[in-house]
Amino acid sequence: MTVQIFRDGELIHEKKDSFGLRSIVLERTETTDGESGQFHFLINGVEILCKGSNWVPLDAFHSRDAERYDRALALVKDIGCNILRCWGGNVYEDHKFFDFCDRNGIMVWQDFAMACRIYPETERFKRLLTEEATAVIRKLRNHPSLILWSGDNENDLNYREFDDPGKNVLTREVLPPAVHLNDPGRPYLAGSPYFSSELYQNHKSYDYAPEFHLWGARDYFKSDFYKHSRAHFVSEIGYHGCPSLDSIRRFITPERVWPYQNNPEWILHSSDQNGKDSRVMLMEKQVIQLFGKLPETPEDYVLASQISQAEAKKYFIERIRVGRPQKTGIIWWNLLDGWPQMSDAVVDYYFTKKVAYGYIKRAQAPFAIIAGEIKDWKLPIYACNDTLTPRTGRFTVRDAESDEILWDADFAAAVNATTLIAKLPVFYSEHKLLIFEWSVGEERGINHYLCGYPPFDLETYRRLMEKYHL
Repeated sequence: MTVQIFRDGELIHEKKDSFGLRSIVLERTETTDGESGQFHFLINGVEILCKGSNWVPLDAFHSRDAERYDRALALVKDIGCNILRCWGGNVYEDHKFFDFCDRNGIMVWQDFAMACRIYPETERFKRLLTEEATAVIRKLRNHPSLILWSGDNENDLNYREFDDPGKNVLTREVLPPAVHLNDPGRPYLAGSPYFSSELYQNHKSYDYAPEFHLWGARDYFKSDFYKHSRAHFVSEIGYHGCPSLDSIRRFITPERVWPYQNNPEWILHSSDQNGKDSRVMLMEKQVIQLFGKLPETPEDYVLASQISQAEAKKYFIERIRVGRPQKTGIIWWNLLDGWPQMSDAVVDYYFTKKVAYGYIKRAQAPFAIIAGEIKDWKLPIYACNDTLTPRTGRFTVRDAESDEILWDADFAAAVNATTLIAKLPVFYSEHKLLIFEWSVGEERGINHYLCGYPPFDLETYRRLMEKYHL
């Protein structure tokens, strides 16, 4: 659009801008038991199943952020994210970021830049926070991709020592007027996760929050912590994956590349804030958890770690998708590293993709066939259709090792919903890689499911992975 101001017939000011028309509603409850609560976004009256990544600084040296925009944002679109959460430990991104999201249907959840601390509540700090929030809101409010202002990241978790997160006056009293005065049409959430006074008084546990960050011990990715979470919307969740060996050789000196144990350079690049090896050894434990032993070579270790991460993140996303309508969104941690490190990112600082990238891309596709978890001797299989078009087609389930067809049938998938389409007889004791293949008109798709309990054999997994180009 072009807006012009005339005085006495003379053009005195002109501004050109682009815009989008849409409505946003965040429907949520203060608490949930996993069934009766709610946390979901309606865009133009339609519930959107959110699938995306937490967005962190593109570079440790922010003067280099802009030169990384194009490649980073291309990854967002390619991997199938429909939402990005600009995390509270982040920098506020510029218009180029939001312009891309506006044009590509990517929703933006924007935290105000406070994270993981109790901030000062002096009058001076309140004034500075109001000034900062007002400036940021006025700069970004015309972007239709922006769907939520959130007060901070995890600060409510730190208010436990005061017995009530409701005492966080910065996000309950200071920020709301700034938002409502400058951007009254957009939802505001006091924090992520938001821990209301009602929740505290009734439950005294974060486990009843409808939107939550699922970190925990980061043990086996199918553990009860993940499996039985009550949260409807998971706005942080992650799992470590080693960068490629080529990338490691770019930021670790040759004599320190291997082994990783008691290795000060691995510790430094694991971003442990206390200079300990906990994150390095967490990766090791996750490898042992899935494969039962440690590979002997750096090449095999990197592969095992990346597979562990890939299977975990695939599981997290797919549990949300098959959990509809109770489950409504997942924002995993994270897409891209801002410096060379061992991390939860699925693309390292040098833009080298880990195994998880392809797994997530398939798991986030607008339409996918996805397995649930075994129950009553059967593996439920779902058609997950996040589009507004009904889908019909044919699918097969194949044993990757033997190529035996275990299921072959037509299916029909409802609009913007998850539909149960098969129950496959399976034993917990079986170690199988199941391959799902489907066709919808000219469209073809593939997905897989790792069947059974760990440990799995790395060499067998590698061979089947290469066989089906996973």
